Amino acid sequence: MRALSAALLGASLVVGAHAAQADELRPGGKLLLTQGVSNVEGAAGGGIASWALISGYETRDGIGGNLHATYVNLPDYEFRAVGGAVGFRDRVELSYTRQDFDTGATGAKLGLGSGFTFHQDVVGAKLRVLGDAVYNQDSWVPQVAVGAQYKKADRGAVIGLLGGKHDSGVDWYVAATKVLLDQSLVLSGAVRATKANQTGLLGFGGNKHDGYQAEFEGSAALLLTRKIAVGVEYRTKPDNLAGLKENNWADAFVAYAINKTVSVTAAYVDLGEIATFKGQRGVYLSLQAGF
Repeated sequence: MRALSAALLGASLVVGAHAAQADELRPGGKLLLTQGVSNVEGAAGGGIASWALISGYETRDGIGGNLHATYVNLPDYEFRAVGGAVGFRDRVELSYTRQDFDTGATGAKLGLGSGFTFHQDVVGAKLRVLGDAVYNQDSWVPQVAVGAQYKKADRGAVIGLLGGKHDSGVDWYVAATKVLLDQSLVLSGAVRATKANQTGLLGFGGNKHDGYQAEFEGSAALLLTRKIAVGVEYRTKPDNLAGLKENNWADAFVAYAINKTVSVTAAYVDLGEIATFKGQRGVYLSLQAGF
């Protein structure tokens, strides 16, 4: 039997495939790492980009899931996220993550106070509507999924002072993911309809724009060995707040599969300007355990 191996990453993430033995298959489950990793908003995919994958190792006859923890260190800020996701029959995904955006000493410079932290809860749902990213190798049709994420930030008063119109909102997206096994390559793209400022941590809509805008998220990754993958991601962002320019995001990542359950992803991220502080480039680390 032709064996497959896939590597999907977080700060990015990847699905690839290589020769493997039949024992790479979990009984009644997916192949190694084909559940993906959790992105910054908690859904299965890349580190900063949305994918069409469903979380967990389950197939159409089971239930799977994961827990994740993510940390991003930037010159003037820190970002932390913890959460989990559950996949049902490789068709439906439900996810939750708690985001913390710590301004540290920068908070005092912004007039918010040292260590001021923005928090946000993100509840997501995703539905696979077409295709299979790994097993449909005889077709160019990708796996396609649609999703929604309800986001609620907890600093409504400060968000209003910054020019944000709302402290909660809903993002909608459609994602397509295709794995090319012979090339050990994964390509993924998504379009997100959003009003979110810095993914919602700084509210939704603003004094420049208060309507939904279509933004792009893309990933490309290559499997170097059975357990190591590298790749890049790019995500466009809305720019709704006057005086608080928001840039597009990019990263370059490496992911390592410790075993069938645990994976770790490290990335160099470029988040551009955040709340008047430019050059927010740093290190992204994410740990995920799934079943």
